[in-house]
Amino acid sequence: MSGASRLLRLSIPLVRTHGFTREALARSVLELPQPEAHSQPLSDTAVSALFGSGDLARRTLIRAWLDDGIRHIQSQPTGSTLSEVLHARLEYNEPVLQHLPEAFALLASPAYGIIPLDPRPAIEHAFKVADEACHVTGDASLQLAWHARRGSLAAIYTASELHQLTSPKTACGFLDSLLDGSSVLESSMNEIGIFSSYFVKSCVGIVKSSGVL
Repeated sequence: MSGASRLLRLSIPLVRTHGFTREALARSVLELPQPEAHSQPLSDTAVSALFGSGDLARRTLIRAWLDDGIRHIQSQPTGSTLSEVLHARLEYNEPVLQHLPEAFALLASPAYGIIPLDPRPAIEHAFKVADEACHVTGDASLQLAWHARRGSLAAIYTASELHQLTSPKTACGFLDSLLDGSSVLESSMNEIGIFSSYFVKSCVGIVKSSGVL
């Protein structure tokens, strides 16, 4: 593991207290084991050199956190049900829930210039969660059924994650209610795109209402 990758992993727990910020990345060196630990956080120049300038560094941290969420799914016990696996992924969100609307809004925003919000990062996130959940629970769907199953679960997870942002305590119950009806839900890519676009716009709305944007 490279030095930057190692520091990125050490930054992930700091999101709880510092959000998806350059400061969290800068403080990663304080979390190194002795005698490697620094006495001071990284300089802003060092953060840019390692992780990218400006918001590019924040995007790097967000993506690392999302990847860690996939590892969390992979760590679930053998024999776990789909509901249990997706519950675990929602629970992974809980310590950083207050920071997620801004994080998803940032991923959907253009790095340069002003263009419409891009729902593709949200779509990719939902499909990765759905695919890994299917893999962990031993889903054996093939061909068209494979895509329909993952499309359905991606839509369900996106809706549940959005619900979680506004009503954390009822998110798992909401997820289960959607899973109960998933046998009749076959979501196309277009439908997933609609879900993801709404999810992104909702995140932006939450961030604006908080006064951050």
